[in-house]
Amino acid sequence: MNPSPTVKILLVEDAPTMRRMEIKILAQIGYPVVVEAQDGEDALEKLAAHEDIRLVISDWAMPRKDGMELLQWLRKNPDYRQMPFLMATGQGDKQHIKEAMDAGASAVVAKPFLPDELKRRIDEILGIRTEPAQPAKALATTTADGRPILRVAHIQITDHLALGVLKHHLETGQVRSHTYSLETQCLPNWNMVQDALEKKDVDAACILAPAAMDLFNYGVPIRLTLFTHRNGSTMVRTRSTEYRKPYPQFFKHKAFLIPYKMSIHNMLAHKYFTEMGLRPGVSGKEAVNVLFDVVAPIHMPEFMAENANICGFMVAEPIGIRAVASGIAERQILSSEIWDNHPCCVFVFRKEFIDRNTDTVHEFTEQLIDAGRFIMDNPLPSSEIAVSFLDPQKKLGLTSNLIHQVLTDPKGIRTGNLYPTLEDLDRIQRYMTAKMDIGAIIDLEKFVDLRFADAAFRKKGMDVREMLPTAPEVRTTKESEGTITTAAAKPSEGLASVLASREGKYLVFRLATERYGVSIMDVREIIQMMTITPLAKMPAYMKGIINLRNKVIPIVDLRLKFGLPPTAYDDRTCIIVTEIAGLSGSIQIGVIVDAVLEVCDVTGEQVEDTPDFGSSVNTDYILGIAKLSAGVTMLLDIERALGK
Repeated sequence: MNPSPTVKILLVEDAPTMRRMEIKILAQIGYPVVVEAQDGEDALEKLAAHEDIRLVISDWAMPRKDGMELLQWLRKNPDYRQMPFLMATGQGDKQHIKEAMDAGASAVVAKPFLPDELKRRIDEILGIRTEPAQPAKALATTTADGRPILRVAHIQITDHLALGVLKHHLETGQVRSHTYSLETQCLPNWNMVQDALEKKDVDAACILAPAAMDLFNYGVPIRLTLFTHRNGSTMVRTRSTEYRKPYPQFFKHKAFLIPYKMSIHNMLAHKYFTEMGLRPGVSGKEAVNVLFDVVAPIHMPEFMAENANICGFMVAEPIGIRAVASGIAERQILSSEIWDNHPCCVFVFRKEFIDRNTDTVHEFTEQLIDAGRFIMDNPLPSSEIAVSFLDPQKKLGLTSNLIHQVLTDPKGIRTGNLYPTLEDLDRIQRYMTAKMDIGAIIDLEKFVDLRFADAAFRKKGMDVREMLPTAPEVRTTKESEGTITTAAAKPSEGLASVLASREGKYLVFRLATERYGVSIMDVREIIQMMTITPLAKMPAYMKGIINLRNKVIPIVDLRLKFGLPPTAYDDRTCIIVTEIAGLSGSIQIGVIVDAVLEVCDVTGEQVEDTPDFGSSVNTDYILGIAKLSAGVTMLLDIERALGK
């Protein structure tokens, strides 16, 4: 039975760019009839209006009613209790997957997913089988001479190049393996790497450290034996918008792409934007003004190029440098500039393989360490090996010159020391749990098996302590949980100057006798007063809502919000439509002001810190006082002004 082009699917996704991508994928896999909903509340309205919907595909983190709340409502309602429900979400950690299945989801697919993954899930849910199932062939576990076959999964990034160099050296006879035969599997995304580990399709894998810790936390019997590299990721920004002061405004109210929820990229991007004074994260319960979307690494450049609302992405190389070389991106910062010598991907074995083949793990560990040092000492031949290993089907357009740039960047990837330090892993888990509410604290001494790295480093006469950067004591008090304490993790001078900057263009308006300025980047438009529909049981300053080109916008009287006396509206009164942090990224709110005066440029020299007196406005709302030729102007943090 083939997919029916008449099957009507309700797609519930709050991010417009993600919704367009998923609609495209659904049409590609044979499901072109899609009803769109932007959140759970909208989904209920669409379900009532379309009685022939056969499947709900919903994101999890959404405003108003999220995917879990929608699922729970459906399972409690007799009319929809049996409605097939697929949770397609960036919440790809094991805890959220379990919660969704326990709540009655028919299946869960974690972003970023491939068309084939989505099709397989949908076909399973709808009972569609496109071809007869073939019995799985038993894979050989040993070679003809009795050596175990070691099957290792990886994806197409330079983080896994040590594996590729070792494979090349084995195939060319430069290295001999006495205890194993190596088979590598290049998989298209992290979901498939995790599935392969869980289903025992592979014995080991190069995998993101947070993802590996998450698998271990939920009972998958894996052990970390080695890092695959240190550093090696890049943050790029789009070239479609001019990058100028104030720099945080470039990213504000935009989407930013990460490769996976349980990743160092999520953590480092969160840290970087937070230190810029922004509110990064996924849509959901907390207000954000830099919205993280999960997209497969190889699709990030094209996805950014096609969507003006995407400001950039953070990813392992060579994806970033390829986007820069193609002219669609500029390099923003290297991951080492946020946290120098950080781990990212790690090497894990299934525990039963370790128990059965201890000698193999010892030999493989030694040879992988040698491969990492070969990359550092021989970047040119390593670059040539990388092209065939990372791009065997020639789809990425990699060249050895491009890879050589990655490997020789002074602040780029490092493979010379793959020793797995528990302190670094602890910093990751404590930051993600304390600052991002992601994952859980695991017992690292049970998760990390140091026997093999210790033996290999001793055998080679290498002193691990001398090779590692000085690591301060990991602080675990409640006050310091999640703090990255290395000097390199502190904001650089360049970043500090960005944080302190209050320069830029401001829209200046009047309330009573005082002048206020709001960054022009937070202003969407200025409109004349129009009919406002009041809402019941709202604060006095919340005047109601307007319908602006079929978009509902709440309206706040800024005079009343600031505790100023009310005044009659006149022909100079107007509404400034602003954009601030919301639960699903940015939202628009209109503010009523007495008059709009001008747009002006403000330099850093013109701004002084806010005094503790002299204003009727809560000083928490004030970025500073600008001394302009037209008069003293209070620069507003409009997010704080409207968010409290």
